[in-house]
Amino acid sequence: MAGPPSVRWLRAHLGRRGTFLLIVGTGQLVWGLQFLLDPVPNAQGLSLLTSTAPLHAWCWLWMVAGAAAVVSSLVKVGRDWAGFAASLAPPIVWLGAYLTAALSGDYSRGLWVAGYYGTIHVGVLLWASATPEFSVPHPPAPRDGEER
Repeated sequence: MAGPPSVRWLRAHLGRRGTFLLIVGTGQLVWGLQFLLDPVPNAQGLSLLTSTAPLHAWCWLWMVAGAAAVVSSLVKVGRDWAGFAASLAPPIVWLGAYLTAALSGDYSRGLWVAGYYGTIHVGVLLWASATPEFSVPHPPAPRDGEER
């Protein structure tokens, strides 16, 4: 592994799953902060959420989930499940809001945005949560007449 000793230590300590959680958690923190610091003037498709609370309140869902993912990136594999679970909450909520807006006719593009959240966010998080930290492919079976 190249890089300064601190980077090598961090890579060795985090592993693949921890690195993924650190990246996702940081992204969710940034996504939540943008709703807080630079609010969207017209949150099309999120009326299900904004009817319950203002959008700047919903940003905390992203930021708390991101913080949980960052903290979980530092724990041992097997104990990192809380970071994956927390990271799933915001995109599932957003997916539901956009899907509801699309099906009710309030926001026709909501179906596309829901599909995006379902595949890029939820799908990738579910895949990563099921990926073992260390997986080595099995060697191919020997052919007839070959030795291992």
